[in-house]
Amino acid sequence: MKTVKLTEYTRFSGCGAKLGPGLLDKALCGLSQKDYPDLIADYRTSEDCGIVRINDKQALIQTIDFFPPIVDDPYLFGRIAAANALSDIYAMGGTPISAVSVVCFPKDTLDISYLRAMTEGGLEALGEADTPLVGGHSIDDPEPKFGYSITGLLDMDSILFNNRIEAGNQLYLSKPLGTGIINTALRGGMVSQKALDAATKTMSTLNRKTSEILRNLPITACTDVTGFGLLGHTCEMLSGNGYTIEIDHSSIPVLPDVKEYLRMGLIPEGTYRNKEFRKSLIKDHDSIDPDIIDLLFDPQTSGGLLFSIPKESCSELERQMKESEINVVRIGEVKPGKEEIIIV
Repeated sequence: MKTVKLTEYTRFSGCGAKLGPGLLDKALCGLSQKDYPDLIADYRTSEDCGIVRINDKQALIQTIDFFPPIVDDPYLFGRIAAANALSDIYAMGGTPISAVSVVCFPKDTLDISYLRAMTEGGLEALGEADTPLVGGHSIDDPEPKFGYSITGLLDMDSILFNNRIEAGNQLYLSKPLGTGIINTALRGGMVSQKALDAATKTMSTLNRKTSEILRNLPITACTDVTGFGLLGHTCEMLSGNGYTIEIDHSSIPVLPDVKEYLRMGLIPEGTYRNKEFRKSLIKDHDSIDPDIIDLLFDPQTSGGLLFSIPKESCSELERQMKESEINVVRIGEVKPGKEEIIIV
């Protein structure tokens, strides 16, 4: 079989053509299951992982994520898929302990060597996470998709929920934005090598070191920035706690050439779904520069950790991150007030 570009198999734009948050909300709203006394977080809580208590000290955490190709190199695609799936565990302060692969593969049109390369890339990232691959499941599918279900362990007294923010907390982000926009430019044949290399590097980087540092600090809330975009996941942090989050858009790190692609209209489909679902929580949404809104709602793949911390602990946080050569950036603050996001 001839050499092909993996992204030619991706039929939809956005972060893996995920269902939008609004559609998911309609599908899941009102569903119920029996009460389980050890169930701490499930599909109703909008957390990054499900959590089941094992005993008074430990909990089991589980997540799954898979998507169609976002880069043409199958090895890099596999590595990014693993880094992305592992990120949910890290966002909750957990330690991954095993992985199960999820594979959809077009056996009649794509050489099996592509699947081997995807698996090798995934194994490299799993190895960096000290997480064994224990098995998997595969089906024949005209569009390749790849990812993992990850199981982890979590100390009961150190769970990082995504909505425990407090007034005065400072908001930090550990990776730049723009992977969804760059992936859209790639599929359109307009991406620069500089932008592609930068996006590939950030998507391939595990959130492990960042998470390990956060475990020893008084973090109040944490999530990872993925398919719902920075603002979508920030809205989840607001959920039910009666605070305002103020975001300084000029402080947010952005990948190379992303702003140019925004001006060209290279916007993932997922951005529009994200905006439609959450724009009511963005103060003066319609008066904000559309490029800023589109960037902040850009669906990310294997994005950074978004977390809050008391102001008095910021210096120690920044010191430890600098020593570990992790570039976290302070992007906002939690304030008393109406449940909304203010962009300044």
